[in-house]
Amino acid sequence: MRGVVFLGDRELALQEFPDPSPGPGEVVVEIKASGMCGSDLHTYRAPKGGAAAGLGLGGDGSPVIAGHEPCGVVVARGSGVTDSQATIGQRVMNFHYDGCGVCQHCRTGWTQMCAAGATVYGLTGHGAHAPYMLMPAETLVPLPDELSFVEGAAVSCGAGTAYNALRRMGIRGGSTLAVFGQGPVGLAATLFASAMGARVFAVDIAPERLALAQSFGAEQTINSATQDAGPLLKELTHGQGVEFALDASGAPQARAAAVRSCRAWGTACFVGEGNTVTLDVSQDMLRKQLTLIGSWTFNITGQADCARFVADNHIALERLFTHRFALDEAENAYQLFDQQTIGKGVFVF
Repeated sequence: MRGVVFLGDRELALQEFPDPSPGPGEVVVEIKASGMCGSDLHTYRAPKGGAAAGLGLGGDGSPVIAGHEPCGVVVARGSGVTDSQATIGQRVMNFHYDGCGVCQHCRTGWTQMCAAGATVYGLTGHGAHAPYMLMPAETLVPLPDELSFVEGAAVSCGAGTAYNALRRMGIRGGSTLAVFGQGPVGLAATLFASAMGARVFAVDIAPERLALAQSFGAEQTINSATQDAGPLLKELTHGQGVEFALDASGAPQARAAAVRSCRAWGTACFVGEGNTVTLDVSQDMLRKQLTLIGSWTFNITGQADCARFVADNHIALERLFTHRFALDEAENAYQLFDQQTIGKGVFVF
C-alpha cells in the first residue's frame, strides 16, 4: 500500500509500505477517512533532517506514515483480541496514542502523558494517511452509528481537543466566550460552544475562516488584522470582558489578547501548540483573579464523550470539512492547507 510521508521543508511523498498484519492484541483498520490537523503542519514545515521535533520518524529512524485522525472499519484481528474490544466490520475511531499501560497517566486514559514515553500515531508510529492502519485494540474507540466516517476523523483529534477544552473551562448556556483562531480546532470550539448555548465571539485574520465561524453560530466575528479585539470584546460585554477565552492559534499576540480580554474571575485556555507568550502577571492575571488553563487534546473516554455529544445533539460536524481529497492529491492538499485560509481537509477512501 502507499502512505503519505512528510519529507521536511513542505515536501511530502507517497511511499510504498507492506500491507499491515495484526500481531497479538492488534487490529488492522481499513481507513475510510483521515483528517488533516493543524499540528500536522508543524511536521510538514519542519526542516529536513530534524527528527525529534519535526519529521515523523519511527524508533528505528525510518519514515512513518502521517495522519493522526483515523476513522474506519476493523478488517483483521490478532490473537488475544476479544469481541468486546473489536469485531470484524466494526466502525471505529482511534485514540492516536499508546503508552506503557501501567503508569498513572495510562491508567486514567491520558496515554499521551505516559511516564515511559508515548507512541504518537502519525508522528512516531504509522498513521492513517494510507488505506490501512495497524493499531493496538485497546486504542479503539467505537464510532456511533449516527456519525459519518469524516465526523469520526474530526473527533479523533481537532474537534475532540476543542470539546475537552470547553468542558475543562466550564462553558455553560449564556456565558460569553472569545475564540482566538478559527482554524479547525477553533471552528469546532465555535460550533460546540454555540450548541452549548454560549455567546461566541470569533477572532481571526482570515476573512474566509471568519465567514465559516459566523455560519457555525458565532454572534460576532472580529478580524484582528484590522480591528483591536480587546476593546471590541469589552464593548460587546458591557465593559466587563468575556467570561471565557480560548486560544486555538498558538500565536503569541493572540494568547496575550485572550488573557487580557477576560473579565475579573474569568478563565483563559490555551490549546494552540508552539510559540511563547509574554504577560504582565500582576495586571493580566493576579489582580483579575484569572484562571489560566493549558489543555492538551483529551483522554480516551473524552473522545467517546465528544462523539456521543455530537450524535446526541445532532451537530453537523461535517460542516468543518471544506475540502475532501483522494490520497493521490496529498501534495496539493497540504499546499492548500498550509495557507491556513480554509476549514478542515480530509482524505477519503
